[in-house]
Amino acid sequence: MSMTPRERVISAMKLEELDRPPVAVFPQAATTGQMDKVGAAWPEAHKSAALMAKLGAAQADLFGFECVRAPFCLTAEAERLGCKVQVDKKDAAPMIKVHPFKFDPMTGEYDDPSALMAPEEFLKGGRPAEAVKAIGLLKKSHGDKYAVVAGNTGPFTLAGHLISTENAVFGMMMAPEEVSRWVGAITPLVKAYSQALADAGADVIQMSEPSASTDMIAPDMFDDASGTSLKGSLAKVKGAFTSLHICGDTLPIIDAMIGVGVTGLSIEEKVDPVEGVKKVAGRCALIGNVGSVRPLFQGTPEEVKAAAIKCAKAGFSVISSGCGIAPATTDANMKALAEAIKAYKK
Repeated sequence: MSMTPRERVISAMKLEELDRPPVAVFPQAATTGQMDKVGAAWPEAHKSAALMAKLGAAQADLFGFECVRAPFCLTAEAERLGCKVQVDKKDAAPMIKVHPFKFDPMTGEYDDPSALMAPEEFLKGGRPAEAVKAIGLLKKSHGDKYAVVAGNTGPFTLAGHLISTENAVFGMMMAPEEVSRWVGAITPLVKAYSQALADAGADVIQMSEPSASTDMIAPDMFDDASGTSLKGSLAKVKGAFTSLHICGDTLPIIDAMIGVGVTGLSIEEKVDPVEGVKKVAGRCALIGNVGSVRPLFQGTPEEVKAAAIKCAKAGFSVISSGCGIAPATTDANMKALAEAIKAYKK
């Protein structure tokens, strides 16, 4: 079956029958090895559309993965909305240092989320604007052959960045109506940014919502914390496929994640591949779930290949890392992931 990498990814997202699944890293894929080889490195590549696009194409250019992807972190939106973010390392993702809004479930003191900027203003500047430009550059340079994946941040996670994740999680138990106010205010921003990335040329919007993990909140809180907002934001994107990524053991919330209305789920290795495929039952595309820590970061190429084949045999639609790639992941392990699946036949 002769297909371009983009055609293979698109077919997989449509749940069409293929001779093998595509191998494409939908989560963060940049490594220091790629940075050195292509001459585009963090922290500058977080801030410049041209460098972001150059590094975002490296997984395809260097290793043969079947997508290109940008940006590389979950702090761009928060920084634009007032968080102080440390963006100064080549070998580590940016870190949020200051949460600018007051939200205290213990004292009942809450800032008003209506003070957030309008979506139109949000899209005009900062790193989100650079990310939109970078997706446009990737579409122009690689979009004919490769799928273009754009990453962004989910509403509950973004709310936590602004008011602190700890306060957001405690708020779900002590003041859920106040959390809902914040998530509701953020939803139009998330929707607008997702659509802008799609309009710039993204084939897939991969939204990461790690704070909605079962490691953070109870499964029965998912809809109130995140799901309702996702239905009104990510699921509303036009002109692109949508993939929801949540870390941890997502098996208890997979039905709710699918219920959001997205076309794909990205899950990590805490979910057994066979059990994950069984639970999804063909209701959407399933992306993952080769361990980003073990085996990709800490394992051998042989271990990476074995994990990749396990996911393919289980029936994943797209073979990818289960979560964001660690920057120090070796070239050998990245190549092993791509090579294993390209040699695989059902």
